Amino acid sequence: MPKKSPAFDFPQDLRDAQLALHQTRAAYEEYAKTLPWSAEPMPGWEGDKQLHSSYLSHKEDSPGYTEEQATEVRRFRDELLRLSVEVSAHPFWSTLDGVWWRHGWR
Repeated sequence: MPKKSPAFDFPQDLRDAQLALHQTRAAYEEYAKTLPWSAEPMPGWEGDKQLHSSYLSHKEDSPGYTEEQATEVRRFRDELLRLSVEVSAHPFWSTLDGVWWRHGWR
């Protein structure tokens, strides 16, 4: 019979921070879809035809990010870093010392 993993009573502030991290990451990914493909102005390009394919890859010229876009990207990244640290360094994790190894979970 397989071993059952333990059920933990995660503190609400840890759960809230994890949820905020997921929501912020999702919002950042949606925002990133609206950005030019390059943060700095870059010329576009067109790739060579590949063997057994008629597809030609290409990118239009990128104007680069506006100051507002760059600021918003920095804001998202700063918030993602803050939330990542809040979740990964939460005091709850220190209460689990040895639990995994004592019970053979990995």
